[in-house]
Amino acid sequence: MTVTAPDRRQSSLLQPESSLLRQQFPQHDAIVLIPEALARKHTAIPVVIRGGTLLVAMANPGDIIALGALAAQCRMRVEPHPASPKEISEAIDLNYKAYDEIEKKVSSISFPDNTTEGPSRFGNVADAPIAQALTLILTEAAKARASDIHFQPQEDRLQVRYRVDGTLHNVLSLPYQMATPLISRIKIMANMNIADHHRTQDGQFSFDTRGRTLGIRVGTIPTVYGEMAVLRLLDKSRANLDLSELGFMPENLEQYQKMLRVPYGMLLVSGPTGAGKTTTLYASLNCLNNTEQNIITIEDPVEYHFDNINQIQVNSRAGLDFSSGLRAILRLDPDVILVGEIRDAETAQIAIQGALTGHLVLSSIHANDAVSVVSRLMDLDVEPFLVSTALIGIVAQRMVRRVCSYCAQPATATAIEQMVYTQAMGEEKTEFLYGNGCQACSNTGYQGRTGIFELLHVTDDMRAMMLCGADISELHNRAVESGMVPLVKDGMLKAREGITTPAEVLRNVHLTE
Repeated sequence: MTVTAPDRRQSSLLQPESSLLRQQFPQHDAIVLIPEALARKHTAIPVVIRGGTLLVAMANPGDIIALGALAAQCRMRVEPHPASPKEISEAIDLNYKAYDEIEKKVSSISFPDNTTEGPSRFGNVADAPIAQALTLILTEAAKARASDIHFQPQEDRLQVRYRVDGTLHNVLSLPYQMATPLISRIKIMANMNIADHHRTQDGQFSFDTRGRTLGIRVGTIPTVYGEMAVLRLLDKSRANLDLSELGFMPENLEQYQKMLRVPYGMLLVSGPTGAGKTTTLYASLNCLNNTEQNIITIEDPVEYHFDNINQIQVNSRAGLDFSSGLRAILRLDPDVILVGEIRDAETAQIAIQGALTGHLVLSSIHANDAVSVVSRLMDLDVEPFLVSTALIGIVAQRMVRRVCSYCAQPATATAIEQMVYTQAMGEEKTEFLYGNGCQACSNTGYQGRTGIFELLHVTDDMRAMMLCGADISELHNRAVESGMVPLVKDGMLKAREGITTPAEVLRNVHLTE
């Protein structure tokens, strides 16, 4: 086989934005011709069959050995097209599924009549079918970018669900007899007590897949149909995220970075569970991590590990909670302190004192929006003059799904979407980008997530208002006058740019906010 240099007509394919994978999503009849292992080995993926020729996206289109192996496998002429390794890896993850293989593993198991034999028979052998099935479930979850896996026993089956981009999806329905041995296998891996089925338990383990190491946190609880388990998947590569990757608008990003350069005071991140608060705090630490500062964190749990940062895990059994740990940290000559969450009055007061005594304190707190954090701190018995003096700024945030880039098309928004957009933006717009649903996004119309943010910079005027007992609405109005972009407006700005949809913004932000 001879390889010739691409002509000028083909040279455009070298540009990522015009690569074959951007022009054509891989078709099922092409995918089945090349096994996943071969595709990963040669960093290549079959895309489409045209005129008896298999078009393949490859990281190295000039690899004659790879072309020969692909042609021998599919028994067709192979036409290579260049694409980036990242594009190909993502396409392989999206198109090769192991659900059929999982069902084969399950069908090979002969379940005993006495289900109590399950743990001993199936749970403790790494190469047993039950262990292999669990490995495939974990691998598929990583490929699907799932943040959580739910194993939920029902009356007649075990339902397996993945949470992808904040939304749960049913992916497998397994025989009910799988529940006990599968949960037992999870418990063994997480160093939990497999004999205790009546109390809640938690544990953790690591899982390697395709060159990535996932940290997996496990929680179990008994239900009326048996034990339920939820696995949280933590991709350790996400610990290196930069603030610019989170979704901050340029003006907000610049202002927040200025706040991080203030030598002492308090910066708080607010939002509900799953809003990305920890990710923002970790990205903030990445901006600060250097050899000139002593950075100490206290977290529950420590999700990601950093070099040159001293991280402390809360241990209630040993008497180490947020308040006692924070009090000890203040005696360790810190420059920057990260408190995983302000949950009680004692932690809030110690954190405020730390901010007032020459330390930069970062933490998260539960509140609906940025201004509500002020009242939340006062509810925790922190005096108004301390709040006004210590606070540098507050970030309120939510996570919204991105419109799928493969199937996005302009469409007319609903009346409520148009109304809220006009109210937030002061302009009218009837058409936005929506995903029609395709294989890439599992027919959801969305792929990936980004943040929407409300950044409150505490000015001298606002400090004076806090001291005078101004209510939340007055503080909010002053913040907007000072340039704060509310959550709804930040979301609608992203909808206007085609990043997300008005409906997705409304799903995550209450209109009262």
